[in-house]
Amino acid sequence: MAPIQSMTVPLWGLVIFIGWTIAIVCLLLTVRIRHLAVGGAVQDFGIQNDKSPLWRLFRVQANLVENLPLYLGVVFLVTVQGISGTAIDALVITYIAFRLIHSVIHIAGINPIFRVVCLTIQFSCLIALTIVSTF
Repeated sequence: MAPIQSMTVPLWGLVIFIGWTIAIVCLLLTVRIRHLAVGGAVQDFGIQNDKSPLWRLFRVQANLVENLPLYLGVVFLVTVQGISGTAIDALVITYIAFRLIHSVIHIAGINPIFRVVCLTIQFSCLIALTIVSTF
């Protein structure tokens, strides 16, 4: 029987990512329920309106769900290859930090250019982690 893998920074990053996604889904559900409770319509959920907290939360949730498999894949590669170290940990911490910042910027409706910057940093981290774990 193989030994149990201890929790690494990439695995803790995965725990944080999953926890954040769950928290956003709960927040989205709360906002949706409140919307319906005050007489809002279900059809309102699909209306693209960047000024609407409902729409922004929906997009944040969708974005998290879209990006989770990418990070999960990188964690899988790093873990299976047994790669670790300060550089890996720094890339993971940077990725997770900018993933969270990206969500907050989106929820708050702050200038989208800041989301693009966060996304660029995140993808750079994912690319670097993929390269390091592959070659």
